[in-house]
Amino acid sequence: MTIREASFALRVVRRRAGDAAILYRRTLTAKRTERLTRITSISPLAFSAAMPLLRSAVRNSGGSIGARIAQGAYHPLDHDWGARVACFALIASGLRDGARMSRAATHLRDADATEAAWWLGAMTRRDGRRAIRALRILTEATR
Repeated sequence: MTIREASFALRVVRRRAGDAAILYRRTLTAKRTERLTRITSISPLAFSAAMPLLRSAVRNSGGSIGARIAQGAYHPLDHDWGARVACFALIASGLRDGARMSRAATHLRDADATEAAWWLGAMTRRDGRRAIRALRILTEATR
């Protein structure tokens, strides 16, 4: 899969605290052209906690078996894995416990893609804060 065919894209960036990531989603503009728009960023702590999820997402979205998550390049993600990674990115935003984020990433890696897409839709609505809190509790990211 190429980046032009992908529903989501992940880009790894270097920060002072370590590697982080930015997640993008393909949307339509007002002129009806497709464009990658930023969903959210993944902090360095969340990036390291979610590394197994991110590797699975890149590999299963058309990447090779030994695909490395390289800095700077856009990694295409299909809609199933993109929804899972987006859910993780939204629930990990603002959290500071790496062990709980790792547990949440494991739950989302094993989650059904349809449920992840539903949760992503609920979290990106105008009143999505309650959905984010609910998914944090369900994935054991918080108590």
